[in-house]
Amino acid sequence: MRKLDKSRAQWKKANTKLPLGVASNFRYWGEEKTIYVKRGQGGRIWDLDDNGYVDYRLGYGPAILGYAHPQVDAAAKRGMEVGGVFALSTEREYEVAARISRMVPAAELVRFSNSGTEAVMAALRLARAYTGKDSYVIVEGGYHGLFDAALWASDMKNWTGQGDPDIVPYSEGVPHLLKRLFYSVPLNDANKLEDVLKKYGRDIAALLVEPIMGNCCSIAADPAYLKAARELCDRYGVLLIIDEVKTGFRVAKGGVQELYGVKADLCTFAKAVGNGYPISVVAGREDIMRMYGRGVAHGGTYTAHSVSLAAAEETLRILEETTALADIADYGKALMAGMGKILKARGITHSFSGHPSMFGLFFAEKAPRTYRDWKRSDYRFYDALAPRLHDNGVLCEPDSREPWFISAGHDESCLKDTLKGFEAALDAQLATEPAARAAAVA
Repeated sequence: MRKLDKSRAQWKKANTKLPLGVASNFRYWGEEKTIYVKRGQGGRIWDLDDNGYVDYRLGYGPAILGYAHPQVDAAAKRGMEVGGVFALSTEREYEVAARISRMVPAAELVRFSNSGTEAVMAALRLARAYTGKDSYVIVEGGYHGLFDAALWASDMKNWTGQGDPDIVPYSEGVPHLLKRLFYSVPLNDANKLEDVLKKYGRDIAALLVEPIMGNCCSIAADPAYLKAARELCDRYGVLLIIDEVKTGFRVAKGGVQELYGVKADLCTFAKAVGNGYPISVVAGREDIMRMYGRGVAHGGTYTAHSVSLAAAEETLRILEETTALADIADYGKALMAGMGKILKARGITHSFSGHPSMFGLFFAEKAPRTYRDWKRSDYRFYDALAPRLHDNGVLCEPDSREPWFISAGHDESCLKDTLKGFEAALDAQLATEPAARAAAVA
């Protein structure tokens, strides 16, 4: 049985100086279950109690090549030799920007930031400046960072399943005045999007969308929907911002835009850019991007830090020039096939959503196509199964809305250990909850 004595002791100590004992709300899993990492290597991590896990959270996606990747870390060390930050630019900024432009045709010009939140903030500000309009549309279930304009969500907790859910702030402290600028539409409903743009398009600067929703089970847009969204944005003078903070350089070399054959006006990247080193990107059409410095503010003390930039240069080189992404997708397919075989042998209905490099698991015949579909589904079995997976050395997010992320560091031993742990956790859950089994096989 997994022991967490050292992690629990660390939590008690950390909680005296850090709210919830952690540096991010999402790392707190409760006083008894919050774990602290000792180290990571490849596709695995070890906690303070030396419990080993095959990790499918990957820091919510950044470690695309695996933890402690020797080539990326060596590049980061070379970046240290440059000296850090100077409030001046370095040569490497151009080299990395040029590679991004080559990989992503929509990225005609590039600016760097430090986090996904910063990149999306910069993109939305730029869209408002370019269009002269203040409002914006976000697709239900999409997550675009921890800033006030994006911290609005459909109230699925209190939604009855009838009509449209209420729009509520994701956090206390978000000014309610901002709600008047926010519009929300469900994914894969072009008619609903058109209704909003037709009625309010004169005030709307941008549509902000994750075609594969990185915080909502990897629910994916239909190709026809995304192409319709592109056309509707053009028709109503609205900029299309494709948020690739999680999909960028993961689902394809050119990101989700390559996968869908759609070109954004502005796009954002972060998680996979530097294999865990803090860096993000806002990019897009030249005529829009040229507004930076010509009326539109953008910057940051640590932007394009020499260490992160060097790590990004090597990470992107590997992703573009090697078979890393194909290998990641192959592993994801093998993992889904293995999990599916185990579930099928027990008569458990299931489905997968998203891309093999970041997929969601559902105990339903069909995966949801919208956030509302997820709310209507029965995800209790997954939520009960997740802690048992942790006990069996498989680390997934306890919340069923977070995808399973795959890295190039996941190898055959990881696959073998994962399937073994998955089978053991599943059988333990079925044995202790007959009602859960009945629901899962219904």
